[in-house]
Amino acid sequence: MSTGENEQGLRKITDMTRLMSIVLLGLHFYYYCYQAFEGWELTADLSDRLLTNIQNTGLFSSFNTAKLIALALLIISLLGAKGKKDEHINHRIAFAYIITGLLIYFLSYFSLHFPAAPETRAITYMLITATGYILVLTGGNLISRVIRQKLNNKDIFNKENETFPQEERLLQNEYSINLPAQYQLKGKIRNSWINIINPFRSLLVLGSPGAGKSYFVIRHVITQHIKKGFSMFVYDFKFDDLSVITYNHYLKCRHHYPVPPSFYVINFEDLSRTHRCNPLDKENMLDITDASESARTILMGLNREWIKRQGDFFVESPINFLTAIIWFLRRYNDGEFCTLPHVIELMQVDYDKLFTILKTEKEIEALINPFVSAYMNDVMEQLEGQIAAAKVAMARLSSPQLYYVLSGNDFTLDINNPDEPKIVCMGNNPQKIQVYGAVLSLYISRLIKMVNKKGKMKSSLVFDEFPTVYLNNMDSLIATARSNKVATTLGVQDFSQLKKDYGKDQADVIMNITGNIISGQVTGETAKQLSERVGKIMQDRTSLSINRNDTSISKSKQLDSAVPPSKISTLSSGEFVGMVADDPDNKIDLKIFHSSIINNHEALKKEQQSYKPVPVVRQVTPSIVQVNYEQIKQEVEDLVNAEMERILNDPGMEGTVLKKS
Repeated sequence: MSTGENEQGLRKITDMTRLMSIVLLGLHFYYYCYQAFEGWELTADLSDRLLTNIQNTGLFSSFNTAKLIALALLIISLLGAKGKKDEHINHRIAFAYIITGLLIYFLSYFSLHFPAAPETRAITYMLITATGYILVLTGGNLISRVIRQKLNNKDIFNKENETFPQEERLLQNEYSINLPAQYQLKGKIRNSWINIINPFRSLLVLGSPGAGKSYFVIRHVITQHIKKGFSMFVYDFKFDDLSVITYNHYLKCRHHYPVPPSFYVINFEDLSRTHRCNPLDKENMLDITDASESARTILMGLNREWIKRQGDFFVESPINFLTAIIWFLRRYNDGEFCTLPHVIELMQVDYDKLFTILKTEKEIEALINPFVSAYMNDVMEQLEGQIAAAKVAMARLSSPQLYYVLSGNDFTLDINNPDEPKIVCMGNNPQKIQVYGAVLSLYISRLIKMVNKKGKMKSSLVFDEFPTVYLNNMDSLIATARSNKVATTLGVQDFSQLKKDYGKDQADVIMNITGNIISGQVTGETAKQLSERVGKIMQDRTSLSINRNDTSISKSKQLDSAVPPSKISTLSSGEFVGMVADDPDNKIDLKIFHSSIINNHEALKKEQQSYKPVPVVRQVTPSIVQVNYEQIKQEVEDLVNAEMERILNDPGMEGTVLKKS
């Protein structure tokens, strides 16, 4: 116990030991410089007899014996020294004093052999020896002032404390995605694996532009799932970046499938390299709810602001109107003209004829009654408010190129049909995102409904820049598709982007129910949310307190963020944090990671140089596209004329003809 009484006793012992050392050194000087002391008349009979008795003990049998004993006593006295700590003093300074002092202390012997008077030699020897003694004493005191355990000032960003063990085993199964990585643990670089052993719990890939989402993660999801025999859908935002990778790995691995899949591409830019597909195909438009869902998807894709206003009268009315048009065409002549281009053209027909025709279909009567009532009562402002929003939005899709792709039927969207597996790539154009995104949203919405069924083969849905398409009830797909072996990969730049395009509620749900997360550099709320999700680890804390009397160092442990938001916002390209989900058959204890994914850049570059381009489907000329466009317009005109003629020639239906006075 450090009490005042104990400290005072220790100080007295230290002082006495040091005094004995000085006395012993003084006797050494008196004995070996006796001639000089005699010349100074500093000798006496009593002191001479005392010195003779001391000599008989053997203290002066060797020149350095007394000096060594004096030095030993000095060192003993220094063991009890407690100097005031100073963070600027280190062991090097202290040992420099001690070593220099020892050299001077023992080499002073040679000064006794200088050719000079005895008094001069004695004074020189004593001064040099005393200087060495004082330097040793000073160095010893400095050692007691050194802080033995200094804080690690080099780790100013707390990097070492924020490292933690990560999964180093390669865990594989028939569905897994395995990414080789490296991480730091207490200053050492170790190899690890990011094992997404259950991709059916969905994978969310976050990262600002340039963080490496596609290059380090999404491309490996595509290549590894194709290699493992998945049917696949790829939404390629910057066509044909991912489509080329998908196509070339399809060529390499298609023989791995029990039934070789077919490869299809949808894009609206290069019509010679696109297949044609009707998202409103009559075979998969089973009831009016399918029509309603399709109408909602296409209009929400065209009017993103409506996503946050679902339920409003002037949002739901256009959806009901479009639903009625779609379902009428599905019922008319067994769906012969049930395509989106025919829907767009039918919407442009005059109200008199349009409402008269629509009233003939009993299943949509409830949907169109509000519009007919407003029209007959001459409430045109309300009617235009209800319908014009849909007509204006859909008119943006009226182009020969879109009509050409949307009106064909090269393949169906049931990509995970075990008898006819497919790998489908759909390309967007960042410059035309508003129009193309809405159409692709419809494709994807219909595809998801067909894919998410029991008894199908395993499938992988990959969405690069997911917020650029709108999928109604995407959260329910993530929640339910696991049991149907549907793996979903969503690429998102930032949570705020998802919130902007999908609304806060749905964005929160998508973020929170995703089982696997891999995030590159993100900032703000996304970084904070991700840091909280990764959680906390036990970290060492050392604090240094220096006051006038003493210095204290305290050590403690406390829970703190494993990866703080500031670190997530400064991640380098290729560096990712996140967590993976396991399943009952493959338990993973170390789920969180902060590592750099390792890509073999040279091998990938060489592989890309050998890639074949997306193949030409058919030669398409502008005249073919224009003829198809005009044919659709003519078919709708013929349909309207035929229906009007049928109604007018049927006496029983004469009352259904609408004519505004």
